[in-house]
Amino acid sequence: MTLRSGSLNRLVTIQRKAGNKDGLGQSASTWIDFALVWANIRYLNGKEYMVGQVEVSKAIASVRIRYREDITAAMRVLYRGATFDIAAVLPDTEGREFVDLAVSIGANRG
Repeated sequence: MTLRSGSLNRLVTIQRKAGNKDGLGQSASTWIDFALVWANIRYLNGKEYMVGQVEVSKAIASVRIRYREDITAAMRVLYRGATFDIAAVLPDTEGREFVDLAVSIGANRG
C-alpha cells in the first residue's frame, strides 16, 4: 500500500510533556510542541456515559502520519483546538510509510 500525500490533509501539532519547576520549586509539567505534521484523521466510534452526575462523551479516532520513530503514547495530538490523547502508536514496520496513532478525545488527560 502506498501512502498518497493527498490523503494527509490536516495539519496537526504533536506535543510532549516537559517537566520543570514552579515558583515554589515543586515539579510541574507543561505541554510543549514537538512536531507539526500532515495527517489524516478518521473517527472510528464514539459514546456518551455518566461520570458521577456529569455526562461525558468520548470518541475514538485514528490519526495517520508519515513514518517516524520518535512518537510515543505519552504524547498528544492537537487539531483545531481539539486535544487527542495517544493510546497507541502503530507503525507500518514493513513498508515504513506511515504511523497510525490510536487516539481518543473527550474524556482525556489533557
